Amino acid sequence: MPVRLPVFPRLLLTLSLLAVLATGGGCSQFQRVLKSDSIDKKYAASVKYYEDGKYDKAAIILEELLPLLRGRPEAEKAAFVFAQSEYKQRYYELSAFQFRVFTETYPRSQYAEEAAFLYTKSLYLSSPTFNLDQSSTVTALEAIRDFQVRYPESNFRKEAQEMSDELTAKLEKKAFESARLYANVRFYQSAVVSLTHFLRDYPGSRFAEEAQFLRVQAEHELARQSVPEKQRERFLETVAFYQGFIDAYPNSKFLRAAEADYADAQRWLERNSKTTAAPGEAKK
Repeated sequence: MPVRLPVFPRLLLTLSLLAVLATGGGCSQFQRVLKSDSIDKKYAASVKYYEDGKYDKAAIILEELLPLLRGRPEAEKAAFVFAQSEYKQRYYELSAFQFRVFTETYPRSQYAEEAAFLYTKSLYLSSPTFNLDQSSTVTALEAIRDFQVRYPESNFRKEAQEMSDELTAKLEKKAFESARLYANVRFYQSAVVSLTHFLRDYPGSRFAEEAQFLRVQAEHELARQSVPEKQRERFLETVAFYQGFIDAYPNSKFLRAAEADYADAQRWLERNSKTTAAPGEAKK
């Protein structure tokens, strides 16, 4: 995945470039374009700079030019080129915003489908690593699904699905690691709840085997540490989780550890088969 540049360096780049121009350094043609009062000249220059791969210059001109082009036929292409210029410079938060504005402003444009796709791709490229907050990843997934519904036959549909799969896998890993963390720090009740939710939300996950084992382990530890009136219920749940685990993964690499928890739960249940909870005791 390309490296994502933050928004702030773009401002620094623009200011630096303008400072060079102000001192007469090396960009006289660009400086003349910026100083020109001709909208047509600026528009033609911005498109040429974009076509030549000089996206920073194209963006600087277009940012100033777009308000002046309102109502003119060039406005549509200028808005698309501006969004593309931001995207090509890897300012993905900015390009996502500009592509969204474009699709809302020009829904019937010849560029509308590509802009809608690049909006989703900008969001995809802005998505952080799995261990960080994933709000933007959820937003990107929602945008991709909207794109797939709106353009089911799009030439971009394969890439859109690949992005969706990758983002879903990221959320899956985030959910699993969060649940496993509860187990690692011995918050066993939270671990059981989180692992149960994970298995419900991602039944075919590559982490499902380990998640089922961790749930057996967490429920067993929770039962051992519980107050007496809750232990029977939780050891029974340990047995149930073990049975579901062994049915799904009879040859699991976690089998020996799971069997030890199961055996301990069975021994406790046999020893306390007639134990009843004391009424009125506080629950853990």
